[in-house]
Amino acid sequence: MEQKRVTLANGIELDVVDEGPIDAPALIFTHGFPENHRTWRHQIAHFGDQFRCIAPDQRGYAGSSKPQGVENYTPDKLIGDVFLLADALSVPKFTIVGHDWGGAIAWGVALAGQHIRVDRAIIANAPHPAIFQKLLYLHEGQRAASQYIRGFKDSQNDEVIRKYGITGILKQEVNWDRPGSMPTGERERLLREWEDRDACFGMINYYRASTMHVPPMDAPYALPDGYTPPALPKLTIPTLVVWAMEDLALPPENLEGLKDIIDDLTIEEVYGCGHFVTWEAPDKMNAAMEKFLSR
Repeated sequence: MEQKRVTLANGIELDVVDEGPIDAPALIFTHGFPENHRTWRHQIAHFGDQFRCIAPDQRGYAGSSKPQGVENYTPDKLIGDVFLLADALSVPKFTIVGHDWGGAIAWGVALAGQHIRVDRAIIANAPHPAIFQKLLYLHEGQRAASQYIRGFKDSQNDEVIRKYGITGILKQEVNWDRPGSMPTGERERLLREWEDRDACFGMINYYRASTMHVPPMDAPYALPDGYTPPALPKLTIPTLVVWAMEDLALPPENLEGLKDIIDDLTIEEVYGCGHFVTWEAPDKMNAAMEKFLSR
C-alpha cells in the first residue's frame, strides 16, 4: 500500500494510504497501539474497489509527525486530526472505522460528528468511554487486565523507554509480544518503527494524556464518591461493534450496556480470536463489515 504525505490545517503531517475510487463513499480507518495503518491491510484490500479507503499512520506513529509532550496527545487533538484529515482530502462525510486506541478515537469522532460529518461507525475491540471507566472501578477482571496502563502512565518508566524502546516497557508491564500470531514481515516492520524513541513516547502519550483512571488492585470495587459518568450524547448513527471474545485486555463485559446508549447498534461477536481481530480473523471482520455496510 502506497502512502502519501498529508499536511493538516493544524500543522501535523500524516503518512496516509488513500486507495479506491476518489468519488466513492469514504471509510477512514484509525489504528491502535502499538501498530500503524497496516492494522487494516486486509480490510483495505477487501473494500478498496467499493469504497475510498483512507488509513493514516496517526500522530506519534511511524513516519507521521511526532510532537513531543503529553499535551499534544489529548483526545480532542487526536479526534480533531481525523476531521482535519477529511478536510485535507476533500471528504465531506465518511464512515469512521477504528480498533483499540483508534477505536477510542473513533467513538469520539462518531459522537462529535454524527449526522454532520459521520454517517456510520465501526468499532473493533475498543470500549465505549461511558462504560470502560465504570468497569475499571467495579470489574475485577478489567481492572486486572488494565494494570499495565498504570505503568505506561508512570513517568518513572521513561528511562526504560529511552533505553529499550517500546519493547522494553511492553516486556516490563505486559507480555504482548506473540511472534507466532503475527506474520514475520509485519512484526519486523513494527520492530523497526519502534526503534524511533520519539515514536515510543508519542505512542505512550496516548495513555498519559487520557483521563482514564486505573485503580490499583487493592482499591475498593466501588464508584468513588462524587463520580459522574462523562456527559456524552446518545449515538444515533448506525454503529457496528465487532468484539473478539478472547481479548485478554478487554473482556466482553465491555459490550454490556451499549444498547442503552446507541440507538442503531449491531454487535458481532468473534470467537476463537484475540485482541487484534482485524488481522487475526480478517475474514470474519470483513464479513461483518460487508453485511453492515450493505444495509
